Amino acid sequence: MSENNAPKASFARWWRQVLFVPLLHSKWLTAEAKARLTDEVTSAERGHRGEVFLIIENHLPTQDAYHIDCRERAVDLFSEYRVWDTEENTGVLVYVNICEHQLEIVADRGISAHVSPTVWRAMCEKAVSGIANKNTEESLAELLDEVGQVLRQYYHLENNPAGNELSDTVVFLK
Repeated sequence: MSENNAPKASFARWWRQVLFVPLLHSKWLTAEAKARLTDEVTSAERGHRGEVFLIIENHLPTQDAYHIDCRERAVDLFSEYRVWDTEENTGVLVYVNICEHQLEIVADRGISAHVSPTVWRAMCEKAVSGIANKNTEESLAELLDEVGQVLRQYYHLENNPAGNELSDTVVFLK
């Protein structure tokens, strides 16, 4: 999670997207891994009124990569997938960009009122470190669990009669 500064245009970032070969970098994301991560999202949502949404993307869209960075892309996807559209504004998007080796957390205003951006940043850095050590699935599972713990701390709920507001299924953008 980066500061709220506007992204700088970057020819290098655009070039990385153009040269990125998904088959070489996203072999770990099998159907079984997606299913396990979907189960992790479901587990992360138990016991609170928040919503957790996971998007994994190979690379930034090449037509946009010169002008936007991963943070801006995550904010766009937060809006596009309507993660903000929860009853108590407690949606949390976890965005992973494989090409850029970046992870962003975008939290809705309900949970952001309680959790400092430095907490989200520390969680991202820990997960990115695990991903760099080739423990991608495990690192994401731990991160999802931590997000769930944070949501339980502020929005604890023994029984959730309203149910699930957003899909738990991992979104993979090729």
